[in-house]
Amino acid sequence: MTLLSIVWNPDIGLHLGPITIRYYSMMYILGFIAGYYIMKKIFENEKLSTNLLDPLLTYVVIGTLLGARLGHVFFYDWPYYKQHLIEILVPVVKTAEGYKFTGFRGLASHGAAIGIFLAVWLFWRKYLKGKHSFLWIIDRITLTIPIGAALIRIGNLLNSEIIGKPTGTNYGFIFKQLGEDFPRYPTQLYEAGAYFSLLFIMLYLYWKTNLKKYEGMLFGIFFTLLWLIRLLIEFYKEPQDHKDAKLLLETGLDKGQWLSIPMLLFGIILIFYALKKHQPKHTSL
Repeated sequence: MTLLSIVWNPDIGLHLGPITIRYYSMMYILGFIAGYYIMKKIFENEKLSTNLLDPLLTYVVIGTLLGARLGHVFFYDWPYYKQHLIEILVPVVKTAEGYKFTGFRGLASHGAAIGIFLAVWLFWRKYLKGKHSFLWIIDRITLTIPIGAALIRIGNLLNSEIIGKPTGTNYGFIFKQLGEDFPRYPTQLYEAGAYFSLLFIMLYLYWKTNLKKYEGMLFGIFFTLLWLIRLLIEFYKEPQDHKDAKLLLETGLDKGQWLSIPMLLFGIILIFYALKKHQPKHTSL
């Protein structure tokens, strides 16, 4: 190891007898807990009953996990899963000896975004419709997402997955779990750092500006910056499979980037919508 490189070979989790609690799973849990307390502060500030937090958390957890799983299945690996339907929602894999428990090995952030959006819509329809608009609640939910996204990327680093491309220098992380002896870009840390920065930006915009009064504005800013981050950092990541590598070679962008572009554009459209439809007569930032 040089001063510029880190030999990365952490354990995958906490071993409690025969049970291993994976750090990756712990990152998800910490993300949901942190999001819960951020929303608690927002609900208190908005004079909204905190009794709604538990059903909101339930909707978001289910929407996140189900959306992330189905996103991976349909966006990245449908040719495999259409032949192994049971493995879509059951954490097993078929072997010569039968089915073996493996845990879920594929979760996609684009699917998670769609899942959260639909889950919050269902929550709004049941609990808040007639009191607040859907954009009102989705604007505030966006403040909780960056910290979860950052923690998940740290989990990816602990799992030595979603790795960066080789740096070609002495700088980077050497992933010993992958049997490698050369440095790669620590893109998991790049992305986690960018999401933590996004968290502070969104919290500042909510607490220190009047932009929360422009319904759809916070969501639009969040979506634009989130997928711009993903689009740019993806240039330093390894393709996830040979099909992704082929797409990158043919078009200059991988599947994650192509999926990010329409979401980024949707965010920009929301910003202009908020400015056009919800701009107050007198504004102050």
